[in-house]
Amino acid sequence: MTDDVQTFERHRPELLALAYRMLGDMGRAEDAVQEAWLRWRGRKEEVDAPRAYLAKVVTRLCLNDLQSGRSRREESRSDRLPEPVDLDEGGIGRVEGLDRISMAFLVVLQRLTPAERAVLLLHDVFDFTHAEIADLVKKSVAACRQLLRRARHSVVAERRFFAAPQGEHRRLLQAFLRASSAGDVRQLVDLLAADAVLVADGGSGGIRYGPVRNLPRPLVGQAKIAAFLAAVGRQAPADVRQVECELNGQPAIVTLRDGRAIAAILLSVADGKIHRIFVQADSTRLRYVLGPN
Repeated sequence: MTDDVQTFERHRPELLALAYRMLGDMGRAEDAVQEAWLRWRGRKEEVDAPRAYLAKVVTRLCLNDLQSGRSRREESRSDRLPEPVDLDEGGIGRVEGLDRISMAFLVVLQRLTPAERAVLLLHDVFDFTHAEIADLVKKSVAACRQLLRRARHSVVAERRFFAAPQGEHRRLLQAFLRASSAGDVRQLVDLLAADAVLVADGGSGGIRYGPVRNLPRPLVGQAKIAAFLAAVGRQAPADVRQVECELNGQPAIVTLRDGRAIAAILLSVADGKIHRIFVQADSTRLRYVLGPN
């Protein structure tokens, strides 16, 4: 391989992780990284710091994507969730800091403005200075500092959900799977935090399990969530099965029909309780679950 190819491939996983965290969509992230490769290959000048140069290119491409009308419409939906990913299948399994690719972290990023996302990731992950970031996002240094403070405040508020011990996460996930499959309301209530939140993304067309349709907005409260999950569990079609796997570096559940993923369930847990339930059932966002579909 040429030096250009070797350099780019060395940084590809980290660039892909950056784009994925910015966009919440692996397909669009891959497009951004591919475009960055084309620009890298076609550059006219020598680059002393390839990692920083490529991170800037990818970030700018992601910001352009997020400013499009389609992206703004997608992100305005209260039920929209990032795309869950088998990190090895998605090509970012070698990136360090899996808590920063967890579904809980991605959901926090999705609530930030595109500029806040860029500032947070470039400063805290890529060690860019505020002056370097200001030039990229076309803000003043003072504005960048303010964006970083706001972004960090949002992250701190949810930090305890990012990296629960794997053993505790798996125990609660398995108990959740048993209780929801059995339609056991009492057990579900016991597993859930009082202020638990469930977000179900069925895509623009929605999705239905038996007589129960996906929720158009987040469901809040252990009693409401338990009743909904129990109804879904009792009405699940006979040809549907659920398996445990790992998505975004954490234990997760995938619902299969005819060997194809039709939904992914990811939890955020802390202090022995389930606080967040994310159900991704949009078929266009299940491409990296148990291998490409």
